[in-house]
Amino acid sequence: MRFVRIPRLAGVFTVVLALALTGCGGSQDDDDGAPAKARATTAADRVEPLTQTARPQLPATVESADGRRVKVTDVSRIVPLSGSLNEIVFTLGLGEKVVAKDITATFEQAADLPVVTRAHDVSAESVLSLRPTVILADSTTGPVEAIDQIRDAGIPLVVYEAAKGLADVSTRIEAVARTLGVPEAGDALVARTQERIEKVQADIPKPAAAADRPRVAFLYVRGSASVYLLGGRDSGAASLLEAAGAVDAGKASGLDKDFTPITSEALAEAAPDAVLVMTKGLKSVGGVDGLVKIPGVAETPAGMDRRIVSIDDGVMLNYGPRTDQVLQSLVDQLYAKDGAQ
Repeated sequence: MRFVRIPRLAGVFTVVLALALTGCGGSQDDDDGAPAKARATTAADRVEPLTQTARPQLPATVESADGRRVKVTDVSRIVPLSGSLNEIVFTLGLGEKVVAKDITATFEQAADLPVVTRAHDVSAESVLSLRPTVILADSTTGPVEAIDQIRDAGIPLVVYEAAKGLADVSTRIEAVARTLGVPEAGDALVARTQERIEKVQADIPKPAAAADRPRVAFLYVRGSASVYLLGGRDSGAASLLEAAGAVDAGKASGLDKDFTPITSEALAEAAPDAVLVMTKGLKSVGGVDGLVKIPGVAETPAGMDRRIVSIDDGVMLNYGPRTDQVLQSLVDQLYAKDGAQ
């Protein structure tokens, strides 16, 4: 088994999602061979738009994360350049105005939209051919040349900081809503999302002591690409795990980077009680049976108990309107009464 390192870069969260959805594994509709407890329990891959119709009030002038002030006068043809931004726009109730998507926008309502970007591979020509009136991008979106080409065409382009945790959920929703002239819809979506997240957290089992919290290691694996990585402090999963009442084992063991190649030594130091993986990653290594064959996994408490939690690739690290579903799936699997497999 060959191990490779993914270079550290600002867009690691987008890179992880892009790799998850661009051929490193089979269809998400296929059975991954894992026991039912190891498969994600999220609802059907759909977003739930607000019931009240959003009516944009324009123009809107907003601060872009790259330091520019951008004036938006028309939102009739929106192009979000990331899956999470697509999700927010659709959930705000403006899906009918979206004319393109990033490959990570896997939810059902976006199925027929043309793909104009694959994470760090934006096609400026494809974007411009759709005659967009406003473009939404993450700070990790690139390449720079494509972004510059789009800007040179005179189309309003607003950049947002990439989401890294639960604290970013409300900020992102509010920022997108202001850009599109629907701040009241943004407030409503923030309230709904926070209420649902808090409802999930209210039912999380409380340990007798802090030391009793489950230790969970986030493993990013893609068997077909020989990618086997252990998440650290900046992997993007720490906030989700902590919200579920767990400890990010990689972070707690002192891994300060986003990801580091899996080694027996690193896993022994992390000593996870459970392992968190993306659904397609689990499938790519042959399900739970294949996962525990990765050097070091079988020797951890998680490996010995075959305690594996998997979450759908398209939503796990989005930190947006469906984060409550992700958190619920994590909680349901992590605290299942018949935990061992």
